[in-house]
This record gives sequence, C-alpha cells and structure tokens, in this order.
Amino acid sequence: MSEFPEVLRSVTGKRLSDVRDALFALKPAQVDERAAGYLVALYTASKQLDVRRQVLRLLYDCDFQALDEFFTQAYRKERYLDMKVYALRGLARRSEEKQLQRLLEGFRQTLAKRQQSTPYNYQEYELLRGRNALPYLVERYGYACLRETLEQVNRQYDAMPEAFKGHFTVDDKGTLVTLREPGASSALIRQFFASQGGQD
Repeated sequence: MSEFPEVLRSVTGKRLSDVRDALFALKPAQVDERAAGYLVALYTASKQLDVRRQVLRLLYDCDFQALDEFFTQAYRKERYLDMKVYALRGLARRSEEKQLQRLLEGFRQTLAKRQQSTPYNYQEYELLRGRNALPYLVERYGYACLRETLEQVNRQYDAMPEAFKGHFTVDDKGTLVTLREPGASSALIRQFFASQGGQD
C-alpha cells in the first residue's frame, strides 16, 4: 500500500491545488483508519464541493467505526442530492433498512420539489443514476425504499425533454463518462431553449 500523502495529513497552510492534486490521486486502498481520520478533517474543513465529494467517494466503502457519525453528519450537511447519496452509501453499510427508509422519505420529498424548482436538472439526475450511486445501493441491498427512490429518479429523468438526456453517465468507480461532445451537448440545450422562445 502506498503511503498516505503528507499534504493531506494537515491541510492548514497548504496550497489548495496541492491538496486537491493529492486527494484526487489517492486510491481507496491507501485509506486506512488513520487516513480516514485525516480525510474526515479535510471534509469538515472544506468549502469546495469537489473536495467533499471526493472524500465521500474515498470513504463510502470503508467500515471503520469512526466513520459511523461522519456519514450521518455528512448526510445532514449536504444539500445536493448526489452528495447525500454518497453519504447514504456509507450509512447503508452500518444501518438497518428502517433507518434508511426514514431518511429516504425526506429525500424523495426534496427530489419531487427539485422537479418543480429545477425541471431540467439533468446533471443531478445523471449523478443519482450513476453506477456508484442509487443503482449500486439497490443492487447491493435491495431495500424497497432504495428501489422506490431510484424509480422516482428515473421517472423524473424520463419526464425531461430529450435535449437534457444522455450527455454523460457515471461508472461504478464514480468517474464521469462523457457520451456526447461538449459542443454537441451545449447545442442541443440551446436549441431546446430557442424552441421554447427562452434563453439558456
């Protein structure tokens, strides 16, 4: 196992670019219980969404007891639903179905509101549908509350105009996979808004 990077042991006074480079180069196999503590501290101190997302992805399959409270707090803290699902993936390893069911009732309510407030929220839907997110949880645990949540995500995704679908997906490692050239994606979305008589 490679040594845990020194720059991540205490990020105080470190350049954000150095911290980010080390964090995004880190592999889950490099994360032992002590390293998990450093990552929790980084998550707690970070205002950068991508940093917090990466920490969640590095930790969500870890079984260290010290992470029990971390995932609960992360689930409460995060506003974006994909981030909540990453915290939920960590929680699912240490929770009963009924505990997840309570959380997901609120999650589904928020999801329904998103459809009203942000009807073309395709990025979040793709992240929720990613192979490392809800489909993974449904496949791994099979809980009805997880299936219902994924079904709701899929219904809301399907309700969007075609211009917002199929731009990218997420693999089982959490890596974004582009399905269209960025220019083609932008053009489709612009065409949609032009056809609606609005601006993008």
